[in-house]
Amino acid sequence: MTPLVVGIGASAGGLVALETFFTHALVNSGLAYVVVQHLDPTKKALLPELLQRVTTLTVLSAHQNQVIKPDHVYVIPPDRDLTVQGGKLHLAQSTEVGGLRLPVNVLFYSLAQEFEHKAIGVVLSGMGSDGALGLQAIKRGGGFTLVQRPESAQFDSMPQSALNLKCVDVVDLCEELPHKITDFAKGIRTSAETLVDAPETDTTPLTEVLGLLRKRTRHDFALYKKSTLYRRIERRVAVHGLDGMALYASFLQNNPGEVDLLFKELLIGVTSFFRDPLVWEFLEQSVLPALLNQLPDGHKFRVWCAGCSTGEEAYTLAMLLSEALSRLPASRSIELQIFASDLSPDAIEFARRGKYPLSISGQISTTRLERFFTLRDGVYVVNQSIRDKVLFAQHNLVLDPPFTRLDLLICRNLLIYFDSQLQQRLFPLFHYSLRPWGTMLLGSSETVGNMERLFELLESKLRFYKRRNSSQSSGVDLLLNAFPPILNSSRERPVSTTHTNNQPAGQSLQAAADHVLLQVYSPAAVVVNADSDIVYISGRTGKYLEPAAGKANWNFHAMVRDGLRAPLFNALRKAAGQTEPVEMRGLQVELDNPDSLIVDVTVQMLTEPVALHGMFMVVFRDAGLLQQRPSLVDTATGADQANFLDELRRQQEENQRLREENRASQEELQSSNEELQSTNEELQSTNEELTTSKEEMQSMNEELQTINSELQAKLDDLALAQSDMQNLLNSTEIAILFLDRQLNVRRYTERAAKIISLRESDVGRPLSDLSNILNYPELNADAEETLRTLAFSEKQISGRDGRRFSVRIMPYRRLDDVIDGVVITLVSLGVNT
Repeated sequence: MTPLVVGIGASAGGLVALETFFTHALVNSGLAYVVVQHLDPTKKALLPELLQRVTTLTVLSAHQNQVIKPDHVYVIPPDRDLTVQGGKLHLAQSTEVGGLRLPVNVLFYSLAQEFEHKAIGVVLSGMGSDGALGLQAIKRGGGFTLVQRPESAQFDSMPQSALNLKCVDVVDLCEELPHKITDFAKGIRTSAETLVDAPETDTTPLTEVLGLLRKRTRHDFALYKKSTLYRRIERRVAVHGLDGMALYASFLQNNPGEVDLLFKELLIGVTSFFRDPLVWEFLEQSVLPALLNQLPDGHKFRVWCAGCSTGEEAYTLAMLLSEALSRLPASRSIELQIFASDLSPDAIEFARRGKYPLSISGQISTTRLERFFTLRDGVYVVNQSIRDKVLFAQHNLVLDPPFTRLDLLICRNLLIYFDSQLQQRLFPLFHYSLRPWGTMLLGSSETVGNMERLFELLESKLRFYKRRNSSQSSGVDLLLNAFPPILNSSRERPVSTTHTNNQPAGQSLQAAADHVLLQVYSPAAVVVNADSDIVYISGRTGKYLEPAAGKANWNFHAMVRDGLRAPLFNALRKAAGQTEPVEMRGLQVELDNPDSLIVDVTVQMLTEPVALHGMFMVVFRDAGLLQQRPSLVDTATGADQANFLDELRRQQEENQRLREENRASQEELQSSNEELQSTNEELQSTNEELTTSKEEMQSMNEELQTINSELQAKLDDLALAQSDMQNLLNSTEIAILFLDRQLNVRRYTERAAKIISLRESDVGRPLSDLSNILNYPELNADAEETLRTLAFSEKQISGRDGRRFSVRIMPYRRLDDVIDGVVITLVSLGVNT
C-alpha cells in the first residue's frame, strides 16, 4: 500500500529550513517525504548527506521507478524533474522556460493528480515563486497545503507567493509543520475508517455544520451526497486536530472565518484541458458539425458550461468551437458566446486570469498551444481571441435562474456530487434552458435517470443527449420542476401510495390486510381540497355521490346527491373555521327508487399529515331507510278515494315539474361552472406565460451582470495599462507630446511640460495656442506637413535658455494602421558653447 507522500519545495538557500523541518519529523508516522530543491546542475548534490545528519528517517537520492516507502526521504537529483505516479518516483530531463526551472510545481502537480484530497504540499524558504501554482493545484483537489511563516524564512519569496494565491491551509514555523502534517494524516486515516458508518449513525453534527454554512453563505449543501460532505469536512477536522465532527461544529460557531474556508473546501474543482479525449473528439467530429449545419446565418451559438471550475473546460470548448467555425464557408456567419459558471468565486477569478502552468502542454496539442496560448513569465496565458469568447460568472446552479436559449449545455462530473432528488430537479431546468435542437453533455458516470421523456440519448457511452420536444415534456409541470424551491434544510418526502418490493413480508401482509379492512368494513368517505375537488375516495360512495351530467367534473358539490348538497355546503364552510368535527344526523338522501335513505355525516378539516393539511374529510354513515306512511288510497273509501287519487296525481305532477326546474337550474349552474373553469384555465395560461417571461428577464439580467463584470475587469486592466504607459513615458525623461489629427494636445510627459507651457487643463487645446522656450516658429507648420505627407521631420533647434534640442515629428499610427495625429519628441543636446 502506497504511503501518504509529503512534497516539500525549497530553493538552494533553504537548507536551514529543511534541516529544521526534518529535525522535528516523526518516525513511524507512515509518511514518505519527497524533497525538491533548486540545485546547481554542475555540482554534486550533498543534500541527502546533510539531511541524514539531522533525522532518523532514511534519506535517499531519488532514482527512476523507485518504489516509495514510509519513513523515507527522497531528494531530487540535479538537473531533473521529479514526479510521483503509481506509487513510484519518475525522473525526467528538466524543462527550462526563459531560463526558469520550476521543479517544485512539477512535483506538486503530480501529487495533486495522484493523491487528490490526500495530497500534501509544503513550501519552505526560497527565492522566486516556484511551488505557488503547484500548491494551488493541490488545494483545488482537496489536498493539504502548508508554508513556512515568511518572517521566519531566510528568503520569504516562495512562501509569500503561495500566500498571495490564497491557497494555503497552514502557515507556521518549520519546527511546527511536521506535527501539523502528522495530525492531518491521522485524521485522513480515521476518516477513511469511519466514513462508511458515520452517515448512518449520528447525523446531528453534520446537520449542525450544514446549518452554519447555510446561515453564513446562503448556500445549502443538504442535497449533496453525504459521503462527499463527510470526506471534505473530516479533512478540515484533521487540519485543526479536532476529535470528531461534533467538536468541529462547536469550533465553527466561534470561528466564522473557518465557515468560509469550509465553504471553499466543499466546492470541488477537479478539471483539465480535453479531459476524456474521446468525448471531445465525438463533440468535434459529430455533434458540432450537425448543430452548426442546421443553424441560419447570423445565429448566435450559445453554450453554457455549468460547474466550469478554473476554466479549463470552458476554454477547451472555445478552442473547439473556434476551429469548427473557421471551417464553415466564408458566406456563413455564426457568432459564438460561451457562458461559464461556478459557485466558487476563487475558481471564477482564476479562470478569468486565463493563466495555466507549463504542465498543460501534456493535455493540449502543440498546434493548439501555439495558436491559442502565449508563453509568458513561465506560464501559458490564454490568447485574447479565445478569452473574449467566454463570459465567466459566479452562479448557483440550484437557486439562480439558468442561462437560456442554449444550443449546447455541458455539465460534466457535477451531478455526481448531488443526491438523486436534486438531480431529478435539475434535469427539467436543463430542458428549459436548451433550444428545441439543443444538445446536453454529462459526465461519464452521470445519466438522466427516469427523465427519458425530456432527453433523447445520442451516444450512450459518452453521455450525449438531445432535447426532446414532445408534448409530454412541456407545460406547467415542466416549468414548476425547472424552478423548484430547493433551499430547505429538510428533505421533502412524497407520500407513496404503492409498496416497494423490498419491504419485509410481514409489513407487506399487514399493509394489504389494512387496505382490505379499510375498503370493505370502514364507512364511506371522501377527501376534498380547499376548492371542493375530490382528491381521494374510500369505500362505496355511490349512494351519496353520482357523476354530474355533461363534462366530467370532480367537484364535490356537483356530485353530491339531492338532500345532501345544501347541508354539506354549510358544513364545509363551518368546518373550515374550527378544529372540531361538524356532525349532521338524520339527513335524507333521495335515491333512484321511491325510498329515501337516512344518513349521518361528519365533516372535519385535516391538519396532519402535512400532505393533507387544509383538506376536508367527509364521512357517511347509513342510519336506515325512511319508513313510508300508509297510503291515503288504501284508507279512503267511496267518492273520497277518487278525490284522493286526483290530489295525489296533481302532487306528483307538481313534483315532476319541480324536479325538471331543478334539473334545468343544475344544468345552468353546471354551464356557468364550466365557463368559470375555462376562464380560470385561460388566466392560468396567462400566468404561466408571465412566469416564463419573468424567468427570461431574470436570465437576461444575470447575463447583463456577467457582461458588466467582464467589462469592469477589462476597464481595470486598461487603467493599469494606462498607468504603466504613463510611468514608462515619465521614466524615459524624454519630452514627448502627442497631438490628434487637429493638432490638439492629447497627452504629454512631465519633461515636455518644462519646454512647452503645458498643464492638465491644456489637454484638447491647439498646439498653436501654446507658448514654448524654442526658437522654432515653424513648429505648428511642420507638424501639419508631417500629418499631410506622413514624412518624418527632425531638426536641431536652439532654445531661449541656451540649450539645444533635437525636435523630431512623426505620424501617430494606431494598431489598426490608421494615422490619428502626430508625436513630437524633444531631446536635449546640451547647452550651446
